[in-house]
Amino acid sequence: MTAAPGLAVVRAHPHDALAAPLFAELTAEYDSRYGDLFGGAAEELTRYPAAEFLPPDGELLLLVEDGVPVAGGAYRRHDDPGTAEVKRMWTATAHRRRGLARQVLAELEARATARGYTRMYLTTGPRQPEAKSLYLAAGWTPLFDPAVPRPTDSAALRRLPVAQRLYAFEKPLGDLA
Repeated sequence: MTAAPGLAVVRAHPHDALAAPLFAELTAEYDSRYGDLFGGAAEELTRYPAAEFLPPDGELLLLVEDGVPVAGGAYRRHDDPGTAEVKRMWTATAHRRRGLARQVLAELEARATARGYTRMYLTTGPRQPEAKSLYLAAGWTPLFDPAVPRPTDSAALRRLPVAQRLYAFEKPLGDLA
């Protein structure tokens, strides 16, 4: 897959300065939406070593426009054999509603397929309805009943087991036509 005109797909190291806007904005986004519900943004964004987002098991990709990262995402090897897990999906606030996240997701799927993964998995939180909509529109299968709403208030969410606080999705890889 190639990026839309004017955009370049760039592989980055999680500690690369080019990736800094992704992590800074994700931190602010997670903290504003969830506070400490999942342990806080800093805990989430340091949960996995940077090496997990590097080849051969993972990649961190950025869409760059005029030298500035405008969207990005990553995958890492999941615990299930043959499965890659999508993490760190992000679109800069000023560049939302342009289909950039869909481009990043498609690129992650293609690259994970090329690395031999046969399935992708991801989770998103209940206070990110736009992410839930993106994954459904991109052909991901929900591992929950979409007709049953999840609570979004902190008190009700805290009463649920952590796994039930999230929306999980999967997608088989190999036929990305």
